[in-house]
Amino acid sequence: MWWPRSAPAARRRRPTSPGSPSSWRSSRRDRAPAPPARAGGADARPPGGPGPFRRLATVSDAQPDNGQEPDDLPAIPSIDDEQSEGGEFDAIVDAERDRDPDLAVIEAGSRTLRAQAGPPGGDLPTRPEDPELDRALADVEKELLARWPETKLDPSTARMSALMDVLGEPQRTYPAIHITGTNGKTTTARMIEALLAGFDLRPGRYSSPHVQSITERISLDGAPIPADRFVSVYRDIQPLVELVDAQQEHRLSFFEVLTGMAYAAFADAPVDVAVVEVGMGGSWDATNVIDGTVAVLTPISLDHTARLGDTPERIAVEKSGIIKPGARVVLAQQQIEAASVVLRRAVEVDATVAREGMEFGVLAREVAVGGQLLTLRGLGGEYPEVFLPLHGAHMAHNAAVALAAVEAFFGVGDGRPAEPLDQDVVRAAFASVTSPGRLEVLRTSPTVLVDAAHNPGGAQATAEAITEAFGFSRLIGVVGATEGKDVRGLLEAFEPVLTEVVVTRNTSQRAVDVDALAAVAVEVFGAERVVVEPRLDDAIEAAVALAEEEHEYAAAGVLVTGSVITVGEARLLLKGGR
Repeated sequence: MWWPRSAPAARRRRPTSPGSPSSWRSSRRDRAPAPPARAGGADARPPGGPGPFRRLATVSDAQPDNGQEPDDLPAIPSIDDEQSEGGEFDAIVDAERDRDPDLAVIEAGSRTLRAQAGPPGGDLPTRPEDPELDRALADVEKELLARWPETKLDPSTARMSALMDVLGEPQRTYPAIHITGTNGKTTTARMIEALLAGFDLRPGRYSSPHVQSITERISLDGAPIPADRFVSVYRDIQPLVELVDAQQEHRLSFFEVLTGMAYAAFADAPVDVAVVEVGMGGSWDATNVIDGTVAVLTPISLDHTARLGDTPERIAVEKSGIIKPGARVVLAQQQIEAASVVLRRAVEVDATVAREGMEFGVLAREVAVGGQLLTLRGLGGEYPEVFLPLHGAHMAHNAAVALAAVEAFFGVGDGRPAEPLDQDVVRAAFASVTSPGRLEVLRTSPTVLVDAAHNPGGAQATAEAITEAFGFSRLIGVVGATEGKDVRGLLEAFEPVLTEVVVTRNTSQRAVDVDALAAVAVEVFGAERVVVEPRLDDAIEAAVALAEEEHEYAAAGVLVTGSVITVGEARLLLKGGR
């Protein structure tokens, strides 16, 4: 059951065996080591008690690379046992306070999380090993975070236009594919990037928010910009940023400076094409000083309603603002109201529109080991037997949109006989796609997934994908959400697939209060299905214990979700990072 606020923190978690629940909160170093695995891979847990969390946070059931048995691995210290880095931690948290959650660099709350983490994961950047470079990157992050978020400023591209002017209009030196929408933008951008690289073009990708490191936002050659290059780009444009700051009523925002950095880095590389994801909306977004030869609109639904509007039509008006005169528009499946707005905008600016379900789409899909096998209909023809190592119908639709966008960029179907792109290149590109934090498996036995769904539409797509791709008989959710989001809608979308939910919070100052989140969860799930754990590491530990309650290890799972920040911090705990 859910314990009310007045209960001691040590008794917030529901015990799974007789005895005081406070025993679950003892130091991890004092707990008994995990027993060796049985033949066949199932863990031999002592009756009535959960296994130690340190095993989850260090290794999967596979043999560790260093030859150590799981029992020999060092215990993970609890946060309370860490040496305090209070001055630095407090300074970063203070800088983050009252800022938009998407600007909350996970640095601000992950000092102690990193101290508990396992070996670094290789798909996202870690902190630089060079101490001087690490300090330089931290200084840049601190300076960026000292700026207001766009949500504190009047919607306008005037400041960004002024910055581009003094920088010499770097965004005019390469063509661009511009992406907006509510869900699926980052994954679609990654797919487009992979396809362009497959055809021997040098892509640059700008996307947000990041999962673990701010350098992820600017990608060159399919990888996050190196930390030293990130720092040098910032220092190169800093005098001109300060010049614009002095000329404008308000200083450039965090996102505006980062966008300027991306456009400058792409021009300096140079890239053959930029793949640019909007931050929020479209018309007044900082990215909208670029002329996208192709405009991509992923599915539009309700999100950021305080800034964009509270109906699909109003949100579509803002997002369709990225469509430039004469552009080629790739439109994902939309609600009728949103589609009508986009089509009217296209007519107004003489843009050509390709619609999912009409000119392109998903012809067939089947679940495959590690992903799904697709047959796609592109603007130039049919693409059979395309393996996509991502789960869910929504990912298949993202793939169709990405393929159509690249075809449109190459001019497929532009007044000449349509022919498909090289099939082998397309297959190889899609087979290489990754999307960290999107239905990503971090651990096995039990399976631990993370997914950055943070609105009802994203949660619904994730829930459907889990039902289709994973045969869970028992799935425990770990949910930490951000203020300003439709938390009830998020939980309602997940309710049919979650056996129980552990509510928690991430380290952002904009995280939803754990008791407020629990109150909504109780209304959606019922008190018997809700557990409260204010700290994310404890929440994951509790979820693993609940998943293993009935010793159904092969069919049990844990899903960590609710916000990009929650997912990023879970990755730090489970995959590692300095």
